[in-house]
Amino acid sequence: MTAQDRLEAHLKEIIQWHFSPETGCQFWLDWAKKNFDPRQEIKSMEDMKKFPHFQDEWLRDLQPEVWVPAAYKGKPFNIFETGGTTGMPKQRIGWEDYKTDYSEFSTKISDEHFPPGGAWLMMGPTGPRRLRLAIEHLANVRGSSCYFIDLDPRFVKKLISNKQFDVARQYMDHVVDQAAIILKHRKVSGLFTTPKLLEALAEKVDVYEAGIRGVFCGGTTMAPQYVRFIVEEVLEGRIGFYPTYGNTLMGLAASVPLQKEDNYSITYYAPQPRAVLRVVKPDDTKVTVDYDTWGRVELTTLTKEFFMPRFLERDEALRRKPRAPYEWDGVAEVRPFGAMENKIVEGVY
Repeated sequence: MTAQDRLEAHLKEIIQWHFSPETGCQFWLDWAKKNFDPRQEIKSMEDMKKFPHFQDEWLRDLQPEVWVPAAYKGKPFNIFETGGTTGMPKQRIGWEDYKTDYSEFSTKISDEHFPPGGAWLMMGPTGPRRLRLAIEHLANVRGSSCYFIDLDPRFVKKLISNKQFDVARQYMDHVVDQAAIILKHRKVSGLFTTPKLLEALAEKVDVYEAGIRGVFCGGTTMAPQYVRFIVEEVLEGRIGFYPTYGNTLMGLAASVPLQKEDNYSITYYAPQPRAVLRVVKPDDTKVTVDYDTWGRVELTTLTKEFFMPRFLERDEALRRKPRAPYEWDGVAEVRPFGAMENKIVEGVY
């Protein structure tokens, strides 16, 4: 069975689940009454184009209970918020999805760089974000425990928007100082952080001498020249580097190991069949762009806990061909949508 066959079979199962009264949630059952019955109309990924784009306002404005599948009624849920927005955040509810995503990711990082049983440190957004529980679960799966340094990306974005760069720098230093203290007094071998914070930490601490052997990095913009800087200068070619593209709505897209011919251009592959990424023409989103061409990222999430068709991310990327071990398209050099035309506030990402 090919990856495409597995995806189509999974899609049919998920459509049946979310649009059947015995298992589906209030939102999608009501939507089907007003629009069409996807159980009849949706037989393939191509048919998914019949859905309109999922609106992020639905996750901001509606009470979380409308997303609870009937099969999960009565089971308390986690409420996860998206990272760096201001105002009312998008919220995704869940039960086990984050564990599934991060247990799978554990198979993609090496024991050499993340020794089983060796402690982790997370320096990044905790609070209401899925990442906090997800990183701890990943460490636990590998027989490890995790230390945490909190970070509030919304506060940083607000400071930068207000041009309070000195305060933003103070806050970043405050976060990095806490991490440096942990590394000084505790044995830690695995680190999760963002590229900007990793760079700032390396200015204060010799990361390798502190015991770090692997860095799992999340963050939007990692242009090839910046990746080269991280790998060669910051990590000195001695520490394993695992960049990922992930968010609360998708889960975790892992990167393929860099090869010489990549020239430090990172490609990520979605966790199919639970999530599917397309790179589409911004002005005609039913059309997928050609390989090695820029387009806007469109995400479809397909789990029993959460169904989200055709959500337009605030990101753009290059569409890349499948590469082992992945049999589906990848996205490369992800950056904020419109980054070349507009000045984007990214804060510590």
